[in-house]
Amino acid sequence: MNLPRSLIIGGFLFAVFLLAAILSFVWTPYDVEVLNIAAKLRPPGATHWFGTDHFGRDIFSMIMVGARTSIAVAIVAVGIGIGLGVPLGLWAAANHRSWLDEVIMRGNDLVFAFPSLVIAILITAVFGPSAINAIIAIGIFNIPVFARISRGGALSIWTLDYILSARVVGKGTLRISAEHILPNIANLLIVQGTIQFSLGILAEAALSYVGLGAQPPTPSWGRMLADSQTMISFAPHLALFPGFAILLTVLGLNLMGDGLRDILDPKIRRLRQ
Repeated sequence: MNLPRSLIIGGFLFAVFLLAAILSFVWTPYDVEVLNIAAKLRPPGATHWFGTDHFGRDIFSMIMVGARTSIAVAIVAVGIGIGLGVPLGLWAAANHRSWLDEVIMRGNDLVFAFPSLVIAILITAVFGPSAINAIIAIGIFNIPVFARISRGGALSIWTLDYILSARVVGKGTLRISAEHILPNIANLLIVQGTIQFSLGILAEAALSYVGLGAQPPTPSWGRMLADSQTMISFAPHLALFPGFAILLTVLGLNLMGDGLRDILDPKIRRLRQ
């Protein structure tokens, strides 16, 4: 099977930043916690490939560690959304048009009324700004997304004949959901997962930009952009490289989502044959 070009390009872009994040655990060109005021605001060159910031820290090294922060936050936040949202969606679909279905979906609507940034502000007001609170805020917002996707996909499968046959032989709703419904909506969840992953990286950058994400001295792409805004006229590299890191990572994930949709969606696959 020929892989879609979007999947190849997107996978390559994301793999670059994923490898940089993994490598940052064991090696970076410079220590991102060591200040070198004598080398502050140096432009990109042979010694510092992406230049240095106003504290003399190497921006290339900070991009590597920032990738670790952004990807880790997005992974855990999407994991929270899948781990809680998918069971809720399957539960609601199995009890369609009951009071339980209504309670779950109205609860989803209530969460949707508060964007992740607002939720983060509420959490931060109580517990203080941190990467953990950013994860919780983004994860809470992901729960209704996966609940709706799971419920919509499951409802279309519950009406099929083989589900009726499973009921006739005595299988309960929990077993049917696990054995028949979940495997058949996995393609929807995978594609949505890549989309929410990219949105999670954007949300983490936005929260860090306003000071609600990872706190110093941990580098974050969003905070790097916030720190650069007063110096962008004479040191544009401070904003250019973290901005491109966010752009390319999100672009890669969106292209991956398009490619996976082309592979996993049978309707699109038939049109391409």
